[in-house]
Amino acid sequence: MLAFFTIVPAIAGESLGEPVARVLDLVDRSGLPYRFGPMGTTVEGEWDEVMDLVKRCHLLMREYSGRVSTLVKIDDRAGATGRLEGKLDSVEKRLGRKLRR
Repeated sequence: MLAFFTIVPAIAGESLGEPVARVLDLVDRSGLPYRFGPMGTTVEGEWDEVMDLVKRCHLLMREYSGRVSTLVKIDDRAGATGRLEGKLDSVEKRLGRKLRR
C-alpha cells in the first residue's frame, strides 16, 4: 500500500525545517521505501508497518507542539508492490519520456 501523509504542528513561526527534518529522519531510518516532497511524504509498505510509522511521526511532531494535525491518504491495491516507482514508470512509459522526479 501507498500512504501519503502530511504532519503539521500548531507552533508559532513560519519555519518548520527542524521538526520536518527530524520526522523525515525517522521515515528514512524505518527502512520503508518513501518519497519526500514539498507538501508531504509517500511511504510504501504493509498496513501495520506504514500506520505504525505514521503514528511514530505524529508523536515525534508532538514534541514540538501540543497540537498536531496529520493528514493521511491511502492507496491500497491488493497484491501490488513496487508502486512507489511503478506508478511513475507507467506514466513515463505512456508519455515516452522521463519526468522530473
